Formats: sequence, C-alpha cells, structure tokens
Amino acid sequence: MILLRRLLGDVLRRQRQRQGRTLREVSASARVSLGYLSEVERGQKEASSELLSAICDALDVRMSEVMREVSDELSLAELAQSAASEVAAVPVRSMLETVTHVPGTRVTIKPPQAEAVDVVAA
Repeated sequence: MILLRRLLGDVLRRQRQRQGRTLREVSASARVSLGYLSEVERGQKEASSELLSAICDALDVRMSEVMREVSDELSLAELAQSAASEVAAVPVRSMLETVTHVPGTRVTIKPPQAEAVDVVAA
C-alpha cells in the first residue's frame, strides 16, 4: 500500500537536506516541534495544510512544488505496484520454456505479452 504521508515526508526531508539544513533549524523556523517535524519526515504523522504551509515557508519552497514532486513519486509508485502485481499474477512456470542453467551465461526470459527480461546467471 502506498502511503501519501511517507511520500510527503520523503520529499520534505530531501528538500531540507538539499539546503544543508538540520531538523532543528527548520523546526524553529516553522515553529513546529523538532519531534513532530521528524515524525512528519518519517511518514509517521500526517501534516495538516497549515503545518505543511509553515514547513514549506521555512524551507523557502512553494507548496505546489512539493506537491508536484509528491505527485510524481506517487505516479511512479503506482506504476511499480501495478507492474509487480501483474508479474505476480503470471505463474512463473508459464513464463519459462526450457532453460538450461550454465554458470556465467545470459538467459532471456520472455513473459507472455511483455518485453524480454535479461537475467544474468551467477
């Protein structure tokens, strides 16, 4: 399951780290407790719109930029989740023809209705 609060926390943390700022600096500027800001960044607490606005102001970044980055990450996470569930739905046995394992050789596995996947045998 994709948690929006985790994605938002990740984006806020990256914004802060790009600026080389500490949690303490941002929490003081945003007038938010250090512990609460830490929990928001770790995706453990939901940020209200007022809190998010204060954090964005403290980071001197537009909320729309933060939300756009969150939206982009959400799209990627949804695609990854969708692809994973599609692959999980296809039995592995039906994806393989006869494969002879020879150490150090490259094996191409062709799942039905998908592009070839290269697997390098160890």
